Amino acid sequence: MNTHLPSYERLDRTPDEMPIYGWTRGVAVEEEAVRQLANVAQLPFIHDHIAVMPDVHFGIGATVGSVIPTRGAIVPAAVGVDIGCGMIARKTSLRASQLPDNLFAIRSTIEARVPHGRTDGGRRNDRGAFRNPPDANREAWAPLDDRYAAILAKHPQVSTASRLEQLGTLGTGNHFIEICLDESDAVWVMLHSGSRGIGNRIGTYFIERAKKDLEAQWGNLPHRDLAYFTEHSTHFNDYIEAVSWAQDYARANRELMMTATLRALKDAGLPKFTVDEEAINCHHNYVAKEHHFGADVFVTRKGAVRAGEGELGIIPGSMGARSYIVRGRGNADSFCSCSHGAGRAMSRTAAQKRFTLKDHREATAGIECRKDRDVIDETPMAYKPIDKVMAAQADLVAIVHELRQVICVKG
Repeated sequence: MNTHLPSYERLDRTPDEMPIYGWTRGVAVEEEAVRQLANVAQLPFIHDHIAVMPDVHFGIGATVGSVIPTRGAIVPAAVGVDIGCGMIARKTSLRASQLPDNLFAIRSTIEARVPHGRTDGGRRNDRGAFRNPPDANREAWAPLDDRYAAILAKHPQVSTASRLEQLGTLGTGNHFIEICLDESDAVWVMLHSGSRGIGNRIGTYFIERAKKDLEAQWGNLPHRDLAYFTEHSTHFNDYIEAVSWAQDYARANRELMMTATLRALKDAGLPKFTVDEEAINCHHNYVAKEHHFGADVFVTRKGAVRAGEGELGIIPGSMGARSYIVRGRGNADSFCSCSHGAGRAMSRTAAQKRFTLKDHREATAGIECRKDRDVIDETPMAYKPIDKVMAAQADLVAIVHELRQVICVKG
């Protein structure tokens, strides 16, 4: 008799749901998130089951930390509005001993080179965008320009004035740039960002478009945030075109910031160094066509990273917790996926009410980072324990490197 237990636990509650497999043992899962997953599992086009990562938490539209395979339809809200959000990391030849004791000057140099945050309501004087984009940014925009124009020709509502100006910029919220040390004291650069304002505009527009399309067809919708496009419909094809473009924009955005950050390290007076030839650059809010359980399906990863056999990925902790470079195990039940981070343990509002500046300063002791009230919602205690998250997905990924941050730049 086979006594081997599956590594996941079943989170589905009723017979009319597709199965929900959760890699959540030892990690708290809020009831609100389970109810949201159940709503998704009742959609008629889910393929085989839904996979839930250990960083799962309630989200807008669909649950963050979920992997949703669909046949013949896509739910734009499951992809979300931070389309193509993800991580990039590169290892340098620098060692911890080559960093100065006081890291403030390095953080300041990075902050001066990479626009971050948001002011002036995102308008002309926004410090989080370029007023005069560098030549490298214009070159990165060039292959995106014609494709963007084709999208605008059909959907002019997604137009925004800051598409080029925000390319190569960090944004706000949980986006960050970090300088980290691995287990051998090698210095890494790691950052987290997505498709910025233009991705948000595309996501928001198509989420509302899906609602209007279905309401026109069916009347009232039981779950408006789960409105979808059916395959081969006009707006389905247009959405695929736009979301693919936004994912490419997000990847280019991270690459430009990585280059700028590495240049900032050189300009900050550090010894000459080299970097690994290849960067690890992975989305964790996106949709892709893949083959699973005998069918070609659309896999939406909302807060999840692809972890195919041998594929490298990045799982960041919070501002004061470790992060991980991982190698995928190709677990079929997870649709070859893993978590995208630690996952929030509470809302931003709850964190701001619960924790003090003293709490935050103690939690980020030894890390050169912002320690003001505006980042309390990102304090480490607002996130799930990364140790438990990693333990729950031991059969999804193998740890290659463990990173601890020494500098963190927040928007």
